Amino acid sequence: MEKRTIDPWKWGEQTNSVQAVEVTNVNGTLYCSGQVAIDANGMPSNADMRSQLVQTIQNLEKLISEAGYEAKNIIRLNVYTTSVQEFFATCMDVYVPFLQKHGIKQAATLLEVKGLFATLTVELEATVVK
Repeated sequence: MEKRTIDPWKWGEQTNSVQAVEVTNVNGTLYCSGQVAIDANGMPSNADMRSQLVQTIQNLEKLISEAGYEAKNIIRLNVYTTSVQEFFATCMDVYVPFLQKHGIKQAATLLEVKGLFATLTVELEATVVK
């Protein structure tokens, strides 16, 4: 698999994503359903958004790994949150290190939604290649 990122604007260097990702010679593509802070028993978290993001990332990493893929090969990562303002205020110290830990350079969308399932406040939807 070969990956090339495209970000034609200088301001793109300051973001946690790129404008486009081209992938060639792919051996497989994993389309992950939105992952949230639900425990192994199927119980949704009622913790704060930051704590939910920690568990959501753990769930996403587990799903990707068990499917035989690697988080470093996430090429698209969509973030759904009930508050973009709260996400930026309380979650960036979790979100950015997750991207850096795996060297992820992904196309991304951040979208504020009216609500998520139960008491959930953040959801991550990923596409991964190998």
